[in-house]
Amino acid sequence: MPACTHLDQIRDVVPGTEGCEECLALGNSWVHLRMCLSCGHVGCCDSSVNRHATGHHRATGHPIVASAEPGEDWAWCYPDQLVLQTR
Repeated sequence: MPACTHLDQIRDVVPGTEGCEECLALGNSWVHLRMCLSCGHVGCCDSSVNRHATGHHRATGHPIVASAEPGEDWAWCYPDQLVLQTR
């Protein structure tokens, strides 16, 4: 079974905003939120129109985002294309 090769880039972060940082600035809405586990940036998911979480990954290279939705305990590694359990 494939393993994530980016776990060493996970930091102890807190969300930078209570919603998608870019959508809040633009006055847009989102479907679900993801938090970057390298820096705490909060972006909207790929089901949202703007896909800011993926855009943040592409711009920074930060590899792993976690769901910022209440009750969800998973993360996604973009480079390895793997779902990770966070608990």
